[in-house]
Amino acid sequence: MRIFSYLSKKVGDLTVKYSNLPESYIKRSYEQVYWKNPTGYPQYPKAQVARKKFRFTTNRPWTGHFRQQNDVGVHRKKVFVEPVGEWSFFKGDRVEVMVGKDKGKQGIVSQVVQERNWVFVEGLNTHLRIVGKDKNFPGVTVQSEAPLLVTTDVKLVDPENLKPTEFEWRYTEEGEKVRVSMTSSRIIPIPKSAEETIDYKSKELYVANPDKDTEADVVTKITFEPKLRTFEMDIMEAMGIKEDRVPAKSYWY
Repeated sequence: MRIFSYLSKKVGDLTVKYSNLPESYIKRSYEQVYWKNPTGYPQYPKAQVARKKFRFTTNRPWTGHFRQQNDVGVHRKKVFVEPVGEWSFFKGDRVEVMVGKDKGKQGIVSQVVQERNWVFVEGLNTHLRIVGKDKNFPGVTVQSEAPLLVTTDVKLVDPENLKPTEFEWRYTEEGEKVRVSMTSSRIIPIPKSAEETIDYKSKELYVANPDKDTEADVVTKITFEPKLRTFEMDIMEAMGIKEDRVPAKSYWY
């Protein structure tokens, strides 16, 4: 018996890695908090009113299109996703399509949407759609790739016999975790393109831009030191003004 769970607000690890952004930033980008109690006041319980379920699509969670699709008043049919214990499909993998008009054909994974168990295969499982159509223009017909489920629609290809195969995760003698084909016991390596992010194709080949990137030693350097003084006191110290008087205490009720 399969267990299905409704889409949650959990963003996949591969999505966070591809964004090259902190997970906390991505969470702030897509979450919708309508009201919450202020923090730091023990008399107020921790409570908030926020959107709990999100519909993940091909739009990344930190984009404006994602927020529009999950905006207030937008109601869509519920989508159920089969939970996957350990994600095993990566960009650049060679897979074989097991369903549809392209059944039996092999291709390279071009995009992964972990939140929906989706992969897109270059040139396979495509459909035609019209873009830019209005009353004065008939639009342009383009070929678009449709997603495939990793649970039922695709299988990894064995690098030895180039046939679809089941696989499992194992550890080598050096302690490296690898995918192993159940047919030939060959290791199915993770492609180099799986390291690709928005900012670079490969981390080793990335060249830092001094106008954009902050050096690591600067990031760890402390540039602000809090002090028990007012803003006016900081200004006077910076301008060399000496003041012996101390401002009177003020109370707020």
